[in-house]
Amino acid sequence: MTLWESRLGATADEVMAFTVSLPFDRRLAADDLTGSRAHVRGLRRAGVLDEDETGILLAALERVEEELAAGTFAFRAEDEDIHTAVERRVTEIAADVGAKLHTGRSRNDQVATDLRLYTRRELLLVARAVIDLQEVLSHRAAEAGDAYLPGYTHLQRAQPVLLAHHLLAHAWALARDVDRLMHTVVRLDVSPLGAGALAGSSLALDPDAVAADLGFAGRFENSLDAVSDRDFVAEALFDLALLGVHLSRIGEELVLWSSEEFGFVTLADAYATGSSMLPQKKNPDVAELARGKAGRLIGHLAGMLATLKGLPLAYNRDLQEDKEPLFDAVDQIGRALVAMTGMLGTAQFDTDRMRAAADGAPAAAVDLAEWLVERGVPFRQAHSIVGSLVRDSLQRGVPLTELVQAHPALGTEALHLLEPGVAVTRRTSPGGAGPGPVAVQTERFGHRIELDRERVAHALDAASAPRSVGGPETPSPGPTGSPGKSQRRRGTGS
Repeated sequence: MTLWESRLGATADEVMAFTVSLPFDRRLAADDLTGSRAHVRGLRRAGVLDEDETGILLAALERVEEELAAGTFAFRAEDEDIHTAVERRVTEIAADVGAKLHTGRSRNDQVATDLRLYTRRELLLVARAVIDLQEVLSHRAAEAGDAYLPGYTHLQRAQPVLLAHHLLAHAWALARDVDRLMHTVVRLDVSPLGAGALAGSSLALDPDAVAADLGFAGRFENSLDAVSDRDFVAEALFDLALLGVHLSRIGEELVLWSSEEFGFVTLADAYATGSSMLPQKKNPDVAELARGKAGRLIGHLAGMLATLKGLPLAYNRDLQEDKEPLFDAVDQIGRALVAMTGMLGTAQFDTDRMRAAADGAPAAAVDLAEWLVERGVPFRQAHSIVGSLVRDSLQRGVPLTELVQAHPALGTEALHLLEPGVAVTRRTSPGGAGPGPVAVQTERFGHRIELDRERVAHALDAASAPRSVGGPETPSPGPTGSPGKSQRRRGTGS
């Protein structure tokens, strides 16, 4: 029996097959139970339930949680979604008292609450996994010492840079991802429970108290907006897509670097794959999949925005399409972060090969130009002088060192700039790729990681994540905490 059968009668099987969301939204079971407990306590405060009824409903919800965790919960064909399944089972356990569970609540504000609880927790877990990857990059940067390699623009060798500087470049990009995830959590930290179907309730509900009970920073201001808002899903998908793009960029470099043509890195066997036909092959599949899945994540974002763009207020069934892309994005990013962290942590860098690639005389061309600038030559003229020497060297097959030595504006005094390992030491400006600024950068980045890890840990503690029960076959990254009531979190409303 459907929740609306008294009004519409039986629903066609093909409609149920098309509209059912239980196969994927059962992932929200723990959050649905958390929201239902808070709602029951709110109904008690409102005088809708007495103390005995409240105890009966909370006990029934506890039993449902145990059944879901044990895998003994019996879903039925009429269970359209996880909300219906939970309410149906609570009513079976608590009889007429169970029929009071949904008082003053709609599936519209219910699912919005569940999804915010889920998204808040999972984004924080993703942020924690990003920091784990950052720590590996930071550790590998410290290990690299004075090793250097060519820095590239347009995939052409440009200037030598310390390997540490290159690795930290990726780490700083990931720091922006952590920031974005944290700011999205702040914006979504609003409880929709109490908004009802779209207009609130005539009952004496207290959405502020329920929001505090659930650990939200505040409650909704407008009931229409509360049940129709999926900005937080779009923002989460953007954050995850851009994080995926950053992982893709790391993956692309590892694909190139691990090729025989580059030979800058050797991947650990445990983080590579072989060929079904070619016995000699060692393929960087983790890096390639990180690159490939970025397109999938971008697609989820584009699809969600297309779904939202034409919807009138308030709730529309189109919003059912918010969950699968979000769940998949969380899963894919979670797996990618773990795999990339392991791959980078076990990779072996061939620093001799890197140095050899970076030690070509043309890589110090800008140093020759800046050496002339230090002696009063306007930069454009200095650029022209050195550019002409590089072209002459290539066309005539004459070593650049000979041409520099013979040039009246340069001569023997400038030759030391072309010696191996010299150019990279001349990058002295703040944030640059030389030893001095990289040492400062390394210290600053270490402090940044410490602060971000504290931020995420504090936010996770405040969110008091429930245990994941009745979830999908493919888990999201990392453990999701323990079951039970969410702790009250103090904060300002939105």
